[in-house]
Amino acid sequence: MERNAKAPNWPEGVAVDRIRIAKPTDNWDAVLDFYKDGLGLRQFSSFEDHDGYDGVMLGLPDESIHLEIIRHKAGLSARAPTRDNLLVLYFSDPDDITKLSTRLRSHGHEPVQPENPYWNGRAVCFEDPDGWGLVLCNSPG
Repeated sequence: MERNAKAPNWPEGVAVDRIRIAKPTDNWDAVLDFYKDGLGLRQFSSFEDHDGYDGVMLGLPDESIHLEIIRHKAGLSARAPTRDNLLVLYFSDPDDITKLSTRLRSHGHEPVQPENPYWNGRAVCFEDPDGWGLVLCNSPG
């Protein structure tokens, strides 16, 4: 779908410009290493001490979809509530999954068994330092 395209099920005249997924953490350095250095997401913005919050915006894969890593000076409860809290990335080329898996492993992050057996044989799964799942999956068809 092209950017700003109107989805048929949305109210007429409504178009989403961007999507931001906010991910809190108390493991700032380790989580940034996982997503920036391990997964290779590009940082395009950041802020410090905005009402006690620091944040880094990462492009997923461009600036139209953001993964925002945030922390608060008072701390945040950042552990994943379940192992099924996932960020799922789909790839057309299975070699891209291999490349990213190798990159994550070179940063000390090993694949994990998914909680949901649906992903077995379909994807490579990792957990970030807070226990949030990352699924690298081949796009169907």
